[in-house]
Amino acid sequence: MKFSDRFEAGRKLADELKQYEGKDLLILGIPRGGVSVAKEVKKRLGGRLSVIIARKIGFPGNPEYGIGAVAQDGTVVLSEAGRKKGKITDEYLARETEKQKEEIERRMKMYKVDFPEKLEDKVVIVVDDGIATGVTVQAVLRFLKKRNPKKLILAVPVSPVDTMERLKNEVDELVCLHSPRLFFAVGNFYEDFTQVSDQDVQKMLEEESENE
Repeated sequence: MKFSDRFEAGRKLADELKQYEGKDLLILGIPRGGVSVAKEVKKRLGGRLSVIIARKIGFPGNPEYGIGAVAQDGTVVLSEAGRKKGKITDEYLARETEKQKEEIERRMKMYKVDFPEKLEDKVVIVVDDGIATGVTVQAVLRFLKKRNPKKLILAVPVSPVDTMERLKNEVDELVCLHSPRLFFAVGNFYEDFTQVSDQDVQKMLEEESENE
């Protein structure tokens, strides 16, 4: 299964979520590619579009090798590989967590969004353009669960079946259009997987603000 682009993927996700049309929805795209998908979901279902950010925690001395992720409130999720690495000290995790929280705050300011304080009456739909290991998304979901949304939904076009099995216990509902057992990269499931820039995200959010 291949999607022509993120916008088509968003429309197909919206078809699977149409029972929520007209509800008090908060649709949260994970930057950057997830915002393009989320925008189409919002266009079909209504509600409000915003972003939710988590940041990867890198291995000491090799920041590109992710060992976990942190959400904006400091919620940390470690991968299996991260938990097994002996060089990761509590001091390193605390220092890296604070560093990534500062980066999350910087990006939220750049996108000019404030996270809503109350979610108790809202159906929250978290949207990404695809999930590989799922550690970053897991940090996002655990942060949101602390805010007690009325219902928490994860909606993605594609993710490997083992990742979906792990994440289904983090949400009230999980929608995934394609869960292959053989999975190499999210981009392999799109004909057009052009990189989304920060400026693209800003523009999409500004357009939504103008339409509110």
